[in-house]
Amino acid sequence: MNATEGSPEPADETTVLVVDDAPASRYALGAVLRRAGHQVVPAASAGEALIELDTLQRAGALPDVALVDIGLPDMSGYELCRRIKELPLTSGMPVVHFSAKPAGPGDRTRGLDAGADAYFTVPAEPEEIQAVVRAAVRGARFRSTAEAESARLSLLAEAVLAVQAARCPKELATATATGAARLSGSPAVAFVSGADGELVVGTSRRRASHALPDASAAEEVVRLSERLMAGRTGVQSTIVPSPMWPAGYFRAGQSESARLLVACGSDTRPPVCVAVPAYAATGDGPGEESSRLLARLVHAAALAAEPLLMYEVERNIALTLQHSFLPKRLPAMPGTEVVVRYVPASRHTEIGGDFYAALTTDEGVLVGVGDVVGHSLDAATVMVEIRHALRAYAVETSDPQVLVERLDRLLMRYHPHATATVCLALIDPGTGRSRIANAGHIPPLIVEDGAARYCAASGPLLGIGLDHPEPTELKLAPHERLLMVTDGLIETRGIDLGVSLEHLRQVAAGGPADLGTLCDTLLSCFGYERADDIALLAVRLAGEAG
Repeated sequence: MNATEGSPEPADETTVLVVDDAPASRYALGAVLRRAGHQVVPAASAGEALIELDTLQRAGALPDVALVDIGLPDMSGYELCRRIKELPLTSGMPVVHFSAKPAGPGDRTRGLDAGADAYFTVPAEPEEIQAVVRAAVRGARFRSTAEAESARLSLLAEAVLAVQAARCPKELATATATGAARLSGSPAVAFVSGADGELVVGTSRRRASHALPDASAAEEVVRLSERLMAGRTGVQSTIVPSPMWPAGYFRAGQSESARLLVACGSDTRPPVCVAVPAYAATGDGPGEESSRLLARLVHAAALAAEPLLMYEVERNIALTLQHSFLPKRLPAMPGTEVVVRYVPASRHTEIGGDFYAALTTDEGVLVGVGDVVGHSLDAATVMVEIRHALRAYAVETSDPQVLVERLDRLLMRYHPHATATVCLALIDPGTGRSRIANAGHIPPLIVEDGAARYCAASGPLLGIGLDHPEPTELKLAPHERLLMVTDGLIETRGIDLGVSLEHLRQVAAGGPADLGTLCDTLLSCFGYERADDIALLAVRLAGEAG
């Protein structure tokens, strides 16, 4: 279209394609239209009209409207209209049918069914022809404006959904930059602060992150943003001239002016910043509309950043708790070799409550793993309390069944809404006699060279007050290893747990004899980017160590 987008009135120099096999009629229509200030593209047949449209489309100068005679020699005007409407690039072009014969209801109906916008009979008064052309073009431009607005709002909605789905500052910055690039049709960059104050830079997908300016340039952008937001609220926008804007953010090594948009979720939070080249969001028409939509996107990103950063802070606290109470190195366990591994959930996921324990008692070595149900700071706190309670209870007794029952009562009294799983094993290093109590947890694996089997130990989880069965007894041979894991190692959404358990058994059976290497092998097979914490504990009699 020749008119500026958003303007409903046709421009003076509207281009009209006139398709008529009668030279005199074609000339008369052309003369009327030219006197009204229109440009005319004549065609004597439907085939010639299609060739003209292809040529004009390649030149980027499609007509604004087509006047088509219904009685063309090579195909009817109805069929030509249908062809025009089927082509994606010309489907929005209005078509007006005309005929030298009086049109009946059937003719008009056929034209409308083929996609035509209007119909008139020639000869007609010049004013009528001009009015029909104006009305057809005006209607098409209204539709084009509405479709463009709908498409932009759809892009904005998709961008906001991606921003709200971000699970960490890096994902938020990338989603914001990607959305800004789609809205503006240009490169974009976004700046988001993490919970630890680290500045995260996100770029649209086509921009290589390894070629971005250094950290000092990002800090300069933040200083610009803070000055722009000083004493202000909502979304602020400004043009930053190229001498003041760090080179290379939009295109590697290039210096250019930027449109900077900044928003804060609250007075206490760092701003979220988005920048696009100045030409992409300035001036009238589409640029002005892009700037308005970008402001809405930045505001949505700022609102999403606040709870995300609060979650990051909570997660860091929980991880500090977990790491402080789950030391990587255990004290010496007489007569046994014990190896543990703990891997927190991916940075993009929630906080878990997995734990392990290894204690020396008067009756042998007590080992175990457990998992507080849920993902939150509360779950991590309950995990710490269970682990401390287990150590305290073990001073008086090392009977796994008694310990499980006491932990069950602890949860019911002090955390009635919490549940947990735990598996405890008391091992006599001298004889290998082992007693295993399992409260809703994955049963332990007995691993030997080339084989592995699950121990038949089961029972209800902690926190629901059900009776716990007698411990399962077995004798751990010197060449066997007892392996305990939490479900974070193998549980995968959409895959049956039984399938995952069998996969774990097979991998463990073929794993190395060394306990540390065995644990690392399992982590490399199962533990990448897991949605839950992972705790592993492997133990064997010291006679087979080394």
